[in-house]
Amino acid sequence: MILIDGKQTSQDIRNEIAEEVKAITSKGGKTPHLAAVLVGNNGASITYVNAKIRDCEEVGFKSSLVKLSETISEKELLEEVDRLNTDDDIDGFIVQLPLPKHINEQKVLMAIDPEKDVDGFHPTNLGKMALNLPSYVPATPMGIMDLLDRYNIETGGKHCVVVGRSHIVGLPASILMGRNHYPGNATVTLCHSRTTNLKEILKSADIIIAALGKPDFITGDMVKEGVVIIDVGTTRVVDKSKKSGHRLVGDVEFKTVSPKASYITPVPGGVGPMTRVSLLKNTLLAVRHKL
Repeated sequence: MILIDGKQTSQDIRNEIAEEVKAITSKGGKTPHLAAVLVGNNGASITYVNAKIRDCEEVGFKSSLVKLSETISEKELLEEVDRLNTDDDIDGFIVQLPLPKHINEQKVLMAIDPEKDVDGFHPTNLGKMALNLPSYVPATPMGIMDLLDRYNIETGGKHCVVVGRSHIVGLPASILMGRNHYPGNATVTLCHSRTTNLKEILKSADIIIAALGKPDFITGDMVKEGVVIIDVGTTRVVDKSKKSGHRLVGDVEFKTVSPKASYITPVPGGVGPMTRVSLLKNTLLAVRHKL
């Protein structure tokens, strides 16, 4: 069993990005600029956005944080999005989710200029991705593809089962794995809450991408020998033995599945770090478009 190290892989990619930024700026090119919009005081969102800012500093990006009150109106937030759309210095920006319940998330995401949509959530980018055209790929699926690529994991002709159909992870990952490309060329089965014979399907999988948000849901008796496991799940569960009082648990029961796996991502330290570095990759892509 080989542990897929997302921390080290993401560090390798950040080093590569930093070198490219140096090359661009040394020739008088523009310093990439990533902005984040944070509405309210969601603890997980604040932690995540702060980590993104540190990532920007590490690779030589300029970063901006737009902090807005939880009581901001939808109209005011859309005005802020429009301001960022028209700010020529900002190459890409994200609106951190979730948003307060009185704001229509889809309306806000649709308002982002597709050319600056480095999260890759806009229908224009998702549509281009599905047609195998140049686009911004959603960050987590992009990170998954990078892990498969950098660990030289064979995907062509393999049976890939994706569990979870969110537009953020499951659906785009299923499209990417089925494209005529490496990583890709897999035979893909997309499973979800209405799938009736999930265990039978999982037992036939060569590659499992688990993104359903249920801790330890996939167990050792549900997978075959030699399976490749990409565990996207991160759920906080109570653990009084930890200083924090909790620990992060994936969708896959590591203890029973890892002995059967040929490759497996840990939680934490697997897919999570790759999601953040993918935002940097998309922002750099936005800069390249202007060169």
